[in-house]
Amino acid sequence: MESASRHSCLKLQIPNQSDPLFIQATWFPSHFYLSITDGLNAWFCNASEDEVRERAAQWDQPVSDYIALAERFLGFQQPGSVYGFSDAGDGHKRLSWTFEKEGTKLEWRWKCRPSPDCKSATAGVLDFLMDANIRLSEEVVTKTKSFERLKVEAEKCLALSEKFSKEKAEFEPAIYAKFVEVLNSKKAKLRELRDHISKQERTGNLPQEEDESTDKTLSFDDESDDGENDVESSKNPTGTSKHVSTSRAHSRKRAAPR
Repeated sequence: MESASRHSCLKLQIPNQSDPLFIQATWFPSHFYLSITDGLNAWFCNASEDEVRERAAQWDQPVSDYIALAERFLGFQQPGSVYGFSDAGDGHKRLSWTFEKEGTKLEWRWKCRPSPDCKSATAGVLDFLMDANIRLSEEVVTKTKSFERLKVEAEKCLALSEKFSKEKAEFEPAIYAKFVEVLNSKKAKLRELRDHISKQERTGNLPQEEDESTDKTLSFDDESDDGENDVESSKNPTGTSKHVSTSRAHSRKRAAPR
């Protein structure tokens, strides 16, 4: 149970009192202990498990909720809450604080007994404050170093970001200019190719006309050859008759088997 304890120390300023109070508290799951001093006198409050359970039952609260609410108001001075530390007779004091719940203002009170050794109690509170101050100082130093490292890293990142931004600003116009140059070159080649194709289409009819004239010449030569053959045939009628007779003889021989 001791391992589950928590510690706090509150510097409490009570209205109409010049000197503040220091309340050192040790919080357990089902009870708590308070050590209070004003620098000269000291008091203590040992809230046992039975007492805490009884108080929690009176307020219809679980013990854990009761402890958490008490720690909230005695660990840090809450604005809007009215704190009191009044006499309760025989050197006893009554520590109180107010809070609101569902629109109703409530007050909790705990009776504190005089410490049998005020010097030791006050020294214990001061020791706790010194230890807490040392821990906080070390934490501040550690966090300061971490902050400085983060600051250096942030500056490096900022420098790199500015460098990349500058390089980007220089790179983009250059790459765009190269892209436009390549694009214009491609367009020029396309125009050249288109003009060449158009020129070929315009001049493509001339070879065709030459072919037609050649065909006509060849036809005329063929006719001339045919004419010469006719002339030769007329000069040699006997040879032609023989050829015709031979052809007819062959035709008869083929028709004979029928």
